[in-house]
Amino acid sequence: MAKFKCKVCGYVHEGDKAPEKCPVCQAPASEFEEMVEEGAPKKKGLDTNSNAYTIIYAAVMVVIVAFLLAFVSSSLKDKQEANVKLDYKKQILNSLDLRGLSNEEAEAKYNEVVKEEQTVENGYSIYTCELNGETKYILTVHGMGLWNTISGFIALNADKETVYGVFFNHEGETAGLGAEIKDSKAWQDLFKGKKLYKDGIDGIALGVKKKVENPENEVDAVTGATLTSDGVDLMLKDGLKKYNDFLKK
Repeated sequence: MAKFKCKVCGYVHEGDKAPEKCPVCQAPASEFEEMVEEGAPKKKGLDTNSNAYTIIYAAVMVVIVAFLLAFVSSSLKDKQEANVKLDYKKQILNSLDLRGLSNEEAEAKYNEVVKEEQTVENGYSIYTCELNGETKYILTVHGMGLWNTISGFIALNADKETVYGVFFNHEGETAGLGAEIKDSKAWQDLFKGKKLYKDGIDGIALGVKKKVENPENEVDAVTGATLTSDGVDLMLKDGLKKYNDFLKK
């Protein structure tokens, strides 16, 4: 049996290890030290009750956990990238009103419908599609909402002027308010049949207004989300201008 002495009050405990608490002063086990008789060989290895042992143990565990997290992240990277690409394809299909498809259905439908992708500049692309024997063009736009970035896909008929459908996405708009630009299909459907241009107005006329003045081109703003609606309007005006050369051909 070993002897352990409390460094606080001097109590001596006999046993295989120090007690969890000193019965005299309630000091923790870390305050006990093993009593070694003079001339007796010293114990080898770390004292599991010492601060050094605690620090080394914690450091080793941190390294192990960090390695495991890095390994899991690396092993899932390809799958994560594939999921991001598939979600992007689904958003394109949403603008064509092809919604609610499973992953397999969405992949197959995208490959069937999308015939060509053309990059205008960084972040702006044109997707030429064929749907039910008709040509559709999908233009990507992006901008800022109330809290974070917003983006959109504007599907046009072959005349390059009439909206066939839209889909908007956001990074972090207010749930039930600004988030309606993504979550409300009914609001997105208001864009169907709207025109990009209006006689007498220079530039893009398609937009979002709190009080609609041009019903042929404008959609009512989302109730209670003025700033997000303004962001969508600015995104459409600025984003669609980048396609002027394509739209005017």
